[in-house]
Amino acid sequence: MTMLNRLLATSVLAGAALIGSGQAQADPVRHVLLISVDGLHAVDLENLIAAHPDAPLAALAVKGTRYVNAATPIPSDSFPGLLAQITGGTPRSTGVYYDDSYDRTLSPPGSDCSTVGTETAFTEDLDYDDTALDGGAGKHGGVAIDPARLPRDPKNGCQPVYPHSFLRVNTVFDVIRGHGGHTAWADKHPAYDLVNGPSGKGVEDLYTPEVQSADTTVPATEANDDLKVTAVINEINGKTSDGARAADVPTILGLNFQAVSVGQKSAGAGYLDAQATPSPGLEDAILHTSRSIGSIVQALATQKLLDSTLVIISAKHGQSPIQPGRTVGIDDAAYGKIIGGNLAFEIADDATYIWLKDQGKAAEAVAALTAHQDELGIGEIFTGPALAARLTDPATDSRAPDIAIQSRIGVVYKGAKSTKIAEHGGTNPDDTNVALLVSGPGIGARVVTQPAQTAEIAPTILTVLGLDPAELAAVRQEGTSVLPGLGK
Repeated sequence: MTMLNRLLATSVLAGAALIGSGQAQADPVRHVLLISVDGLHAVDLENLIAAHPDAPLAALAVKGTRYVNAATPIPSDSFPGLLAQITGGTPRSTGVYYDDSYDRTLSPPGSDCSTVGTETAFTEDLDYDDTALDGGAGKHGGVAIDPARLPRDPKNGCQPVYPHSFLRVNTVFDVIRGHGGHTAWADKHPAYDLVNGPSGKGVEDLYTPEVQSADTTVPATEANDDLKVTAVINEINGKTSDGARAADVPTILGLNFQAVSVGQKSAGAGYLDAQATPSPGLEDAILHTSRSIGSIVQALATQKLLDSTLVIISAKHGQSPIQPGRTVGIDDAAYGKIIGGNLAFEIADDATYIWLKDQGKAAEAVAALTAHQDELGIGEIFTGPALAARLTDPATDSRAPDIAIQSRIGVVYKGAKSTKIAEHGGTNPDDTNVALLVSGPGIGARVVTQPAQTAEIAPTILTVLGLDPAELAAVRQEGTSVLPGLGK
């Protein structure tokens, strides 16, 4: 049974009111609350509604519009997943394929830019101190990102390339600020400076408590999520994220939740069956996140903002596999041994993306990989025109991988000591089919089964705020539409 069929078996269509349908009772949208529950599949939300109908997230969901056939872009990684929601684009326009990838035109950190081609690792590794909640900012003048760890741009005086300047297109935060609005966001690493966009100034109040500063367990991650919830509630209450000063309530604000993703990946947690029944550990993460969302919604109600706030809840990515017992762990170090000296860089979670030193030898590399297809868990290999159609052409895009590999369902690439049971990054349905809920003024109760893209969130946000989605460069380049059923 496919995931969509699972959802349709538990969902009932209801009538819907549309934005722009002329309903006089619907207040205009003045604020947008955007939430990413990382890892949350569409089926997870439907299961929550069925098993815990009184849970705050379930209660919110049944009153709003749920898209059960919504998909993230590929690669289904955190960076492209979030960027889809805030730019309206995929890596074709954003130029960001993964949080750890490669650029053939940039130079290594700390170099004099005499060589080009380098890994671009925009992860917790950028922190001065990733064991500190503030990433080491308190000891470095309030700045958490160590510029010595950033790639350098030989075309810009060999200056460090910060995450925000790595992004090729603007964001909804940029557009909203350009129209006098206020913006805020909270996420898991200081590297989410990314959301500031090329201007570097898209988000006025960016809060990034380092999730890696504590144990990567569900309880520890819930505690990190709680910090972000407090920050968002402070903003709703007319303060800065730290609660220290008065501030205007942001026009757009939001956060990511990480605990569900950790629960899905942790040995001893995950799912109990192919129907995505959560284990006790995963269920705790889902219910904790639900209560947190309830607290944020209650804060909006207390401040009399709920009737003028559009709430959008989705996920940067899913997680694969759902079915327990299907995980096959494979050491991705084998890729380097097979491709040898022609490997410039590779990243592997439950899919693999490979950059070559000599792009003219892609066919040779594919032949070598094909000979080891079974031991590497390879399902399908994409290169040349097939890869260009799927992502972009590495001959013209300095950041596009030369080879993309979709593993067989259940394969997770990990080191020998890793105990994780799921991952994301690929194109399997469990990777890409995520929850997508819209609730707020003019939105009726409805389950939408037609395909939707999380990239459609960005133009939808601008549309409901009365702004032109075409102000987003990615929307213009990719022709991204608003979410179906919500436009005029």
